Amino acid sequence: MPQYKLDETDKKILEVLQIDARIANTDLAELVNLSPSPCLRRVRRLEEEGYMRGYVSLLDPSAIGLPVSVFVQVSLEKQVDGTLDEFESQILDHTEVMECYLMTGDSDYLLRVVAPDISSFQRFLLDHLTRIPGVASIKSSFALKQVSYRTALPLSHIAN
Repeated sequence: MPQYKLDETDKKILEVLQIDARIANTDLAELVNLSPSPCLRRVRRLEEEGYMRGYVSLLDPSAIGLPVSVFVQVSLEKQVDGTLDEFESQILDHTEVMECYLMTGDSDYLLRVVAPDISSFQRFLLDHLTRIPGVASIKSSFALKQVSYRTALPLSHIAN
């Protein structure tokens, strides 16, 4: 857990980097009203403190042939440590599972799965997901349209 308390400049740096992680340090420094050296020191400190987990390129799923997005609710027979660990371990082996959350409510897990087409998703479901020990039920919902997708986290709640 980060120990350093963020100030307004740190928050501005994080906001800009969430939008454009490839921005040149000189441009970032100008946007946050710092000179380049102190700006770079702040970025490095924010990285070291764990505020940033890494830098990525966001790909367009349709452009790379993965237009199908499916939300899958999985219920286990029993929610005990061994069953949870086994399920999570096996889910991590499947790159089509983009997100996996342990949930409260009607199901134990919520997955977001991407696939090139419905038959590919069906193969994933039948060949992999249904074969994980302890899975009791699976409910799938196909996304018809992505209305909103964000990767930038809001920072307005952080007090100075």
